[in-house]
Amino acid sequence: MPRKECPVDRRAFMKTAGTLCVGLGIGGARDALAQNADILPPPALPGGKTLEEALRARQSIRSYADKDIPAEVLSGLLWAACGVNRKESGKRTAPTAVNKQEIDVWVVKKDGFFLYEPKDHMLSRKGSQDIRALTGTQSYVAEAPLDLIYVADMGKVAGKTDQERANLAWADTGYVSQNVYLYCAVMGLGTVVRASIDLPALSKAMGLGEKQHIIMAQCVGYPKA
Repeated sequence: MPRKECPVDRRAFMKTAGTLCVGLGIGGARDALAQNADILPPPALPGGKTLEEALRARQSIRSYADKDIPAEVLSGLLWAACGVNRKESGKRTAPTAVNKQEIDVWVVKKDGFFLYEPKDHMLSRKGSQDIRALTGTQSYVAEAPLDLIYVADMGKVAGKTDQERANLAWADTGYVSQNVYLYCAVMGLGTVVRASIDLPALSKAMGLGEKQHIIMAQCVGYPKA
């Protein structure tokens, strides 16, 4: 399926993609080098694809081809997940209660694992190990070229009780994962969201703190023919 990089022909995407491209300047690249991070390229976006097309194509896929995801597609996927779409306010494509922005997206690939930094649209490397097999109990998770881990900072999440905070963290994660589903649907990618995870083992491997709770994970890759 053909892909288009920003700018694209839909006005809403154009405005956001343009903002992203402006934000990825020399200063950002310098900061990224200092932080052992990688600036992502301009995102590949679906262009003229409609919401109806995305909803009709949305499905869960659990078998993936041995094919890496191009950098510009990964860039578009992460922007769609929870990237900044309003530069003035720093607000994102996925909502969070009281705009707490407590959901972090971690990227797990064969060459290591990374934290997505929406403000600068870059990846901060957190480890060089291939921990894909730890991201779920299903056999196919180690075969997917990309596993996304959704981590909630429970010290930031809104809510007055533990139950309210847990409910909101799950809801806010759901918005992010659905954005990923819709992006994958129109870009020819397969994906499935998962909750069957050895949480202590994965948290330890990722070096998470006490208030960082893994909510769900999501495989992404090109469907196996």
